[in-house]
Amino acid sequence: MIKSIFSLAGAWLMLVVMVCSCDKGKSGRHAADKQTGTEGMVWIPGGEFIMGTDDPESYAHERPAHLVRVDGFWMDATEVTNEQYKKFTEATRYVTVAERKPDWNELKKQLPPGTPKPPDSVMVAGSLVFVAPQEPVMLNDYSQWWKWQPGADWKHPEGPGSDLNGRWDHPVVHIAYEDALAYCAWSGKRLPTEAEWEFASRGGRAQERYSWGNELNPEGKFLANTFQGSFPSRNLNEDGFEGTSPAKKFPANDYGLFDITGNVWEWTSDWYDVNYYKTLSAAAISINPHGPDRPYDPDEPFALKRVSKGGSFLCAGNYCSNYRPSARQATAFDSGTSNIGFRCVKQE
Repeated sequence: MIKSIFSLAGAWLMLVVMVCSCDKGKSGRHAADKQTGTEGMVWIPGGEFIMGTDDPESYAHERPAHLVRVDGFWMDATEVTNEQYKKFTEATRYVTVAERKPDWNELKKQLPPGTPKPPDSVMVAGSLVFVAPQEPVMLNDYSQWWKWQPGADWKHPEGPGSDLNGRWDHPVVHIAYEDALAYCAWSGKRLPTEAEWEFASRGGRAQERYSWGNELNPEGKFLANTFQGSFPSRNLNEDGFEGTSPAKKFPANDYGLFDITGNVWEWTSDWYDVNYYKTLSAAAISINPHGPDRPYDPDEPFALKRVSKGGSFLCAGNYCSNYRPSARQATAFDSGTSNIGFRCVKQE
C-alpha cells in the first residue's frame, strides 16, 4: 500500500541518511465555450453523491462513506499538458519549485527537530524520479525506486539529457502545489476541491469501484494508464505505456473527462487529514466541503500535505491500487515527482 508521497523535506531526510551512512450525472457538455473562457473544459452538473467508500478492500483513509453535495462547475477535459504549461511559463517567466535551489530554512520546518542539514553539494535544484529496480524488492522502502535527481523538472522529466520531444501532449509532471496554483491563477481558474474532483471522477455512477464500472479491464480493455505486472521492478506495459501517455489516449468517463483515472496523480485544494472523513460522516450531508482546516499525516507529522487523487501510471494491483474515484493520497505541497500533475476547474 501507498497513501502518501513523501515530502521534499522527506527526500532530503533520505539524503541525510545516505550521506551519514557514507560519511558518517451523465449529461456533461463536451463542447468548447470561448465566450465564457471554458474552451477545453466540460460541464460537471453538480449534485448529491456518496463520497468515499465502505469497501473493506479500500484503504482506511477512504472510509467511511458519507453524503456530499457539490455545485456545478467546469473542469478541464484533460490534465494540463506540457504544451499548455510551456505557454504559461513563456508568458509569465514562472520558475517551478523543482527548478529552484532548496531553501534549508523552509525544508527543516517539515522535519523532526534536530535533523542535520544535508551538505551543500546535494542542496541543488531537482526532483524525485521513478527508477525501476533491476530485480524484485521489498515494498516497505520507497527509496528503492524513487531517486532524487538533480536537474529533473517539468522540462527534463528524467533529469539532464531528457526533454519533451514527442511528449508535448502528455501531462506536465514534477509540479508542486504552488506550481499548479500559479498556472490556475494565470488561466483564471482554480484547483478542484477533493469533493468536486471525486464527484467528477465518478461521472454520475453511484458507488461503482472505477470511473467506468466495477471491472478494472472490462472485456480485456485497458481504460486507463496504470502499471501492469509486479511493481516496481516488472512492468509488462500491456496498456502500451511505461510512463505517461498522451492526453485523450484512453476513453473519457461519462462526463467527458480524460485520464481522470491513472496517467498522473492530480492535485486538489484540500489539506490532507487522515481522520477527516470521520468528521464528515457525523453530518447528515456536507455541502461543498473544502477539506480540514489543517493537515495531519501520522507518517510525516511535520509535513504540510494536500490531497491528490486519481492514481498514476505507477499504480499496480500489488502495491498502489489507487486507480479508483474514492482513492486518495497525502502529497506534500513541495513535492514534484515524475507522476504528479493537475487539472483546473472554474465556476460558471
